[in-house]
Amino acid sequence: MATVSSFESLRLPSRSDLHQFGELFEPLYDASSEEARRQAVAALSRCPQIPDDTALFIARQPIGIAAIFLMGAKAIPDATLMRILRAAGPEHARAIGKRDDLSPAIVEALVGTHQDHASRRTGDDREAALREAARLEREEEIRDELRALVRAATPATEAPAGLEPATEMHQALFVRFARGGEIGMLAVTLADALASSQWLSERILLDVSGRQLAETLVALDVPEADGVFVLGKIYPHLAAGGAAELLSTLDPAEAVLRVESWQRADSYTNGDGLPKAANGDDAQANGQDHHDRSSVTKRQRAAG
Repeated sequence: MATVSSFESLRLPSRSDLHQFGELFEPLYDASSEEARRQAVAALSRCPQIPDDTALFIARQPIGIAAIFLMGAKAIPDATLMRILRAAGPEHARAIGKRDDLSPAIVEALVGTHQDHASRRTGDDREAALREAARLEREEEIRDELRALVRAATPATEAPAGLEPATEMHQALFVRFARGGEIGMLAVTLADALASSQWLSERILLDVSGRQLAETLVALDVPEADGVFVLGKIYPHLAAGGAAELLSTLDPAEAVLRVESWQRADSYTNGDGLPKAANGDDAQANGQDHHDRSSVTKRQRAAG
């Protein structure tokens, strides 16, 4: 949902944004719970533009999830609807038949496949799909109300603390999750290391060039060998020397400033209930000790 929310907030997504979201959405969808999938599809049905491959992927999901998207999403082009009608069953065709913007070509396709009449009848399947769509809409309204209440009750957000180097545990988890291709868990760990929301960490991972993650790893003082390994696993085009070359072009001081600016922006914009890093509250008791160790380490490096 953090990934979908960040994409949904883009008023005019660029071609690069669409490409990045298309690459990340399917693996995150497959790793999500049934309820999270329903919420994500309901949110995407309101987006004016999504990647064609993503639209086709959602449209081919079970009707209980795909119905609200097929009936109301404005982002499905006619070419994609044609492909769905050729491959989908009658339930999906009936959902498409409920759209209020059917073109003559789609209506003709429905008639040609003998689904036009079935898509407009009052049957159990259609009623179930409508009930599901109404339920999701009510849930989204309730979530919006809760977010508004949280914003109203939350004091002004303080500026986040300065960026701290990643702990040895964070570094080990970066390598472990990169090796296993567990992008979702890597995003959680990265958010924890940054003391940020998962919206920020997933936004960093959405940059398919790998530069934002590279800057983040440098700013977190991750050893170069680990950084090269993680980048090469997450972004295949950076394997075989590309990751090392990218890291060599980055200035650590500039990377720290850039990532800290991302932290501040994230703190100001995502303090209303979006997923938070696991160390946002619980790690405060150990924060001073960690800061002291980090300061000593930095002084030692400077002296060296």
